[in-house]
Amino acid sequence: MTLTHRALAALAGATALVLLAASPAVAAATPPPNSMASMGDSITRGFNACGWYSDCTSRSFSTGDYSSVNSHYLRIRAVNPTIQGRNYNDAKTGAKSADMYGQAGSAVSQGVEYVTMLIGANDACTSSESTMTSVATFRANIDSALNRIKAGLPNARVAVISIPDIYRLWYVGKDSGSARSAWSLFGICQSMLANPTSTSQADVDRRARVRQRVVDFNTQLAQACTAYGANCDFDDNAVFNYPFVLSQVSTWDYFHPNTSGQAVLASVSYANGFGW
Repeated sequence: MTLTHRALAALAGATALVLLAASPAVAAATPPPNSMASMGDSITRGFNACGWYSDCTSRSFSTGDYSSVNSHYLRIRAVNPTIQGRNYNDAKTGAKSADMYGQAGSAVSQGVEYVTMLIGANDACTSSESTMTSVATFRANIDSALNRIKAGLPNARVAVISIPDIYRLWYVGKDSGSARSAWSLFGICQSMLANPTSTSQADVDRRARVRQRVVDFNTQLAQACTAYGANCDFDDNAVFNYPFVLSQVSTWDYFHPNTSGQAVLASVSYANGFGW
């Protein structure tokens, strides 16, 4: 799952997006796009999915072309070959919601017909609870990006994907010595993953508050997508609710989705999207 080793571009982080506003009947009636772009963080960049602490865009759940991941791009290409080669990965490892406006500009300049956005893991996965992005700022950043897409690409479809449950990442990894070592060594998502074996009330409460921040971010994503109109679809928290397991996370950082994690992310987000 919105995950980056510096913050969650993430499987936990991450955190992002496929669609709520369009009804199934409307979604099924729309033709598949001829081009697409992806916005987001390290999760969308396929970080650590095939190389040591490096992006692996071919295995991106959104715009990648690695067959076993079966990305949105490959699923669309299977029904509309015209999209061949017109898949742009505009995401950046380490990105936060504040970076979405710039990425939206890239998508607009590419003139695409379909955009995926998965963002928010790094807004919650920070060095400490106190440095997380506020809910109000997060929403303002998302609205700014979506408004830029709507103005520049009025007919494009936008899939907003929910941020993965980073609390789930803590839960499935806390009993793994390798995961705990990686989280500590690389300072990964310390707002959630600090003191992973602690059962003190302070740590229990901290984890609950960080998880709630992700829930609140996802609520804002859903509301922003609804406000956008029928061309935007939120995944109705399908990615957030998916019970991923530790074997779907990179063993290099125990944070980002590995190849199988990217495949699951592709499947869950696409199934809860426009339905081409």
